[in-house]
Amino acid sequence: MQTDNRISALLLGIFIFMGLFSAGYLLGGSAIKFKEYERSVTVKGLSEREYDADIVIWPIQFTEASSSLTELYGATESSAAKIKEYLEQSGIKPEETSLSAPAITDKSAQQYGNSERPEFRYTAVQTVTVYSKNIPVVRRVMGSLSELGKKGIAFTGGEYQTQPEYMFTRLNEVKPEMIEEATRNAREVAGKFASDSKSTLGKIKKASQGQFTIEDRDKNNPHMKKVRVVSTVEYYLSD
Repeated sequence: MQTDNRISALLLGIFIFMGLFSAGYLLGGSAIKFKEYERSVTVKGLSEREYDADIVIWPIQFTEASSSLTELYGATESSAAKIKEYLEQSGIKPEETSLSAPAITDKSAQQYGNSERPEFRYTAVQTVTVYSKNIPVVRRVMGSLSELGKKGIAFTGGEYQTQPEYMFTRLNEVKPEMIEEATRNAREVAGKFASDSKSTLGKIKKASQGQFTIEDRDKNNPHMKKVRVVSTVEYYLSD
């Protein structure tokens, strides 16, 4: 009886030992793998492309002067009509233009004690704005607007508010391809790093998409846009 108990106890001890040994082996293997997965590399991938703008906003600002308000309003209406007629004849649709109310300045109210009287008491500034998707046509008309200057219309220029604005509105269309390209570039860089360090590149540990930026390609070609995004990706490394 005692012999049987000893044998049972011995067998139980052997099984417990083998169980602990197996558990220790598995845990040790997991720890080694965990240590391997702690190694990582963080890289950046760039995608940069050029696109044509698809909308142009062109403010055409002109001035009129007179000592009579009635004559001033008549002159602004006449000049605005000439501008809109010229734009339409040049290929810009009527629904692509809008007209602001004239801003009237009374110069006699701004003399502040100056005895010198201005030649014209009133001046008016008015803006015809073109909003169009037909950028080639609008750019062509921009270069020929001086023809209206020969007819006595005084245009203002050089100020920020009179500069044409070009917009690129198709960002959502190009986003997927650009993100894919940036991620692919990031993996190429990470793969080169892994190769140089005698490591194996693993799966993505963490990734973040950078902000898209849209800028003019250069100051002379604002209708050409440079779209750019940088993605940051962290990859696992193993030996």
